[in-house]
Amino acid sequence: MSDGAVQRLDPGSTIGILGDGQLGRMIALGAARLGYRCHTFADRPDSPAAQVCAASTVADYGDQQALDSFAEAVDVVTLEFENVPEASVRYLAERVPVRPGPEVLAIAQDRLLEKNFLNGVGILTAPYAHVTDLPSLEKAVDAIGRPCVLKTAQFGYDGKGQILIDGDSSLAQVFRQINSKHTVLEGWIDYALEISVIVAHGLTGETISYIPVENRHVNHILDTTIAPAGVSPGIAAKAGEIARHAAEQMGVVGLLAVEMFVTWDGDVLVNEVAPRPHNSGHWTIDACAISQFQQLIRAICGLPLGSTERHSDAVMKNLIGAEVEGWRDVLGEPGARLHLYGKSEIREGRKMGHITRLSERKDGT
Repeated sequence: MSDGAVQRLDPGSTIGILGDGQLGRMIALGAARLGYRCHTFADRPDSPAAQVCAASTVADYGDQQALDSFAEAVDVVTLEFENVPEASVRYLAERVPVRPGPEVLAIAQDRLLEKNFLNGVGILTAPYAHVTDLPSLEKAVDAIGRPCVLKTAQFGYDGKGQILIDGDSSLAQVFRQINSKHTVLEGWIDYALEISVIVAHGLTGETISYIPVENRHVNHILDTTIAPAGVSPGIAAKAGEIARHAAEQMGVVGLLAVEMFVTWDGDVLVNEVAPRPHNSGHWTIDACAISQFQQLIRAICGLPLGSTERHSDAVMKNLIGAEVEGWRDVLGEPGARLHLYGKSEIREGRKMGHITRLSERKDGT
């Protein structure tokens, strides 16, 4: 279904959410503040998102009968994560507005398409090559050099589906281990820090972005986000321009998170994009008047976008696995805001919640 002329969805409308995790939960909480209802579609019951939604559909993402019923029950559909089958999203888009749409999802689901698109609109990335077999891997490594990283082109996250290739690596062994014929070899970037920018792009073409933040990872999982990032005003401005350009060129209606490397020479290279709210934007719930989640609701419902200004500096710390067991101590900590995701089972590497610690804003950016 084409959006055609902009049609505002007023409070009381129902927002469909594809996905059922903590991002969906926070989308629903943000929507509720503006008077919208939410309805999740996911393939498992008692999810973090469904716990706080007015309705939920539990079915396989390929179940067309369930998709039909879901489309009839909602006024607009948005994405909570990228690992929804593109065919299912296209099926829904013929019946109800989906924002962002299947074309955006297709780019974000595939590292090769993503990098081709970004380079095609003038956005720099690490050097890369498509790898389909051992000879193409050997050729790509010769061209790009070591160290480098071989990544599955689809369905990789939090470090999964990635293998570092250094001087001692056996390429035959690496190719067997990756176990995919659709992979991307990327050059290793010696970066000073990793940053990200969250962009909101509305139905009317309005585009705004939050400040760049610094992201620190542990075992390939985001551990801490620092807002603002410790970069120069020039680099901050450049990162914002890159992120807004990416969102506009992709035709995103909703949010786009753009993860970037800042090199020691001051270059800014895009690592990857995600057309949804992002873990590195959780700090906006507590440090900004309008969170990334409320911006998403505004964007997909045709409302004016809100201010991205922050009233405080912030450090967001993910609670991974057993770290969540210290939640009681956080409740008495001045300046700390605790968010738990309602997950019943603690597992190693699983995001169970986060803490945002606020401090006085120190600069005028």
